[in-house]
Amino acid sequence: MMSLLTMLGVGVAAAYLEQMVRFRRAWQRLSVSSAVPPAAASAAPAFSVLIAARNEAENLPKLIADLAQQHPVPGGFEVLIVDDHSTDATAALVTQAAATVPFSLRLLRLADDLAKPSGKKAAITAAIAAAQAPWLLLTDADCRVSPGWVSAFSTEARPEVQFISGPVLLTGAGWLATLQGLELAGLVGVGAASIQLNAPTMCNGANLAYRRGAFEAVRGFAGNEAIASGDDEFLLHKLHQQFPAGIRFLKTPEAIVRTAAQPTLLDLLRQRVRWASKWKHYQTAAPQHLAVVVLLANLLYPLGALQWWWRPQDGLWILGAWLLKLLGDVVFLSPVLRFLGRPRWLRWVPALQLAYGPYALLVGLLGLRGGYEWKGREVK
Repeated sequence: MMSLLTMLGVGVAAAYLEQMVRFRRAWQRLSVSSAVPPAAASAAPAFSVLIAARNEAENLPKLIADLAQQHPVPGGFEVLIVDDHSTDATAALVTQAAATVPFSLRLLRLADDLAKPSGKKAAITAAIAAAQAPWLLLTDADCRVSPGWVSAFSTEARPEVQFISGPVLLTGAGWLATLQGLELAGLVGVGAASIQLNAPTMCNGANLAYRRGAFEAVRGFAGNEAIASGDDEFLLHKLHQQFPAGIRFLKTPEAIVRTAAQPTLLDLLRQRVRWASKWKHYQTAAPQHLAVVVLLANLLYPLGALQWWWRPQDGLWILGAWLLKLLGDVVFLSPVLRFLGRPRWLRWVPALQLAYGPYALLVGLLGLRGGYEWKGREVK
């Protein structure tokens, strides 16, 4: 008879598989609207594209070039780039580009006063105060967008919609970039499926849009403004509480935002610790419960190996739990990776499984501890 610990492991694996099947069904129910809603008569643009930038002189020219190639959008769009105390040529580059691009491009600067807030939330807040459009569309300065990016969001900007989450794809060559891309694909898929199930858990600040009125209705980032991370998910949770029927995921290839994977393991850990630092501040149950289930499921591999060494007679049960976990990931990730155009990444799932347990535990513990370095800043 298998031990209680092994029995718990099998139960966790079965629960994980059930959850992944549920997420797959939700993902597949997501549909894409192709009709562009008519724009209301107004002198203001329909969308304000907001970009926070700190030392992004190398990346911004590519994003600005992408924005210059956007398909026509009813009402048009403007772009606001907020310089968050850059020490490179970011500000000069934006000022120069503003004279040549075929859209309204404005540069804003955060005050140099150390007593005033800095960071992404402060930059977004400053951009929203200056924005002219009813819809705010956000991406990061190191991202790339397709020519149909803004128009794709315009198809979903219907009267009942308040918040739209979009897909993000990591790019890069080599095993580290591939494993990062596979991990993020899972996060994107889970975020989309949970929105479809009306229990939103996560989204990505590199690709989302929301109404200015909705942002103001929930008092923006109030209540979590002191937390450096979470400009995306905290707002998602607040908006869902007030507008439970107004959250959407935009499942269309034109909406995919691409950004480079982290080049080294140290950079990867810093980024993921920044993401994880917000987990302890979640006020809603859905993301907390999901985080626990996912962490327990990924610990099946290292803990199962120890249990197998301690109780070889449980070996077949432990192997069965591993296979259930692997099946859950394959079942869920298959359609998500097809949508992202990366079906071959599925072969990397076993490798990610072996590494993910210790990695997720380490990132989670460091995130709970708080404090990390990001873009040359020490964040506490």
